[in-house]
Amino acid sequence: MPQSTVTVKWTGDLQFVGTDSGKHSVVISSHDEKNHTGVRPSDMLLLALGACSAYDVVTILEKKRMDLVGLKVVVTGEQEPDPPRTFRRIHLNYMVNGRQLTDAGVRQAIELSLGKYCSVAATVSGRAEITHSFTLEEN
Repeated sequence: MPQSTVTVKWTGDLQFVGTDSGKHSVVISSHDEKNHTGVRPSDMLLLALGACSAYDVVTILEKKRMDLVGLKVVVTGEQEPDPPRTFRRIHLNYMVNGRQLTDAGVRQAIELSLGKYCSVAATVSGRAEITHSFTLEEN
């Protein structure tokens, strides 16, 4: 069974450095008056979802031999107002650039990602409603 281990180290105030097993690091902080130095933990979750799905979409479109030139995913999350402020809705908007891409091919890649392959979506979908949209730009 695959296993991941990451480390979060407090660096003072409300700032932390997260490091994965490959020694890649990210600064994490709150966004109060004192701390604007890193990514908020809740935004990290949205980034993880967007990156996980983007990885899948790129891989699936490459396997379909579609000529993908660019991909951008904007992830918007709506949180409950009270602690623990869980996400109730998350929307992913994919902006896909390429040559001779089809709506059906892109739609299928996104749906396979969110419904089958993306571990972050599978984890979050039990709690939050995940929706998506996409636009195609011919390059």
